[in-house]
Amino acid sequence: MADPRPRAFVCGHPISHSRSPLIHNFWLREYGIQGGYERCDVPPEDFARFLQEFPTIYVGGNVTIPHKESAWRLVEHRDDTAGIIGAVNTLWVEDGRLHGSNTDAYGFAANLDAVVPGWERSAVATLIGAGGAALAVVHALQSRGVRDIRIVNRTLSRAQSLAHRFRGGTSAHGLEALPEILSDTSLLINTTPLGMHGAAEAAIDLGPLPASAIVNDIVYVPLQTALLADAAKRELRTVDGLGMLLHQAVPGFERWFGVRPEVTPRLREILVADIEGRR
Repeated sequence: MADPRPRAFVCGHPISHSRSPLIHNFWLREYGIQGGYERCDVPPEDFARFLQEFPTIYVGGNVTIPHKESAWRLVEHRDDTAGIIGAVNTLWVEDGRLHGSNTDAYGFAANLDAVVPGWERSAVATLIGAGGAALAVVHALQSRGVRDIRIVNRTLSRAQSLAHRFRGGTSAHGLEALPEILSDTSLLINTTPLGMHGAAEAAIDLGPLPASAIVNDIVYVPLQTALLADAAKRELRTVDGLGMLLHQAVPGFERWFGVRPEVTPRLREILVADIEGRR
């Protein structure tokens, strides 16, 4: 007999590291919803078939590395945000059609809203990195009215491609330009894996940053990267990446289970304990 409870998933390859089940199953318990959320390890060669079959088991789900771009191509309908970013991380079926969205931009902005209200008044935002995460961040910045967005990347051509894609207030720069660019930066965001456990650190001199600047690292393992530690020493306002993970989960849960959940201190503590190995 089929399980009548609504179930959702996160799929990727590998997927054992995903903390999304901790988030969604916490909310299911918190709101008394009889449902489930689970990991699905789906190799790239099986992803298209998985998309065809999941509606018989699940009400929807999340997509993570390496499937976000494939999901964008394979869904029947993508919303405006997914269309702009070029990747899908949230799936559902509506009117018999497979729909896709991207909630990373929402999660990025909601995290800053919670920690540093008024951040959108930043005159200058500087991004380090021009990969997939940077797409969502640039979209969020533009959507919230930031008009001077500087994209800094080791490979200048990638920064130029990203700046051209979004146009209107975006500019591309090589790493050598960073000291000059930081001198009037209001919001500095690291969108690269630098600072993650196992990734090489790249020293960034925060000396030129104004004392009023905000420093955000979207990395959340470890919670305090070298970049954030340095910013804290300089008494700059800092924002870690865990809040982005938590907030990006909100729209999907609401769509699948019918309740808009809250990101609470208790939920954050559960994730922090897991990251720090205290669970």
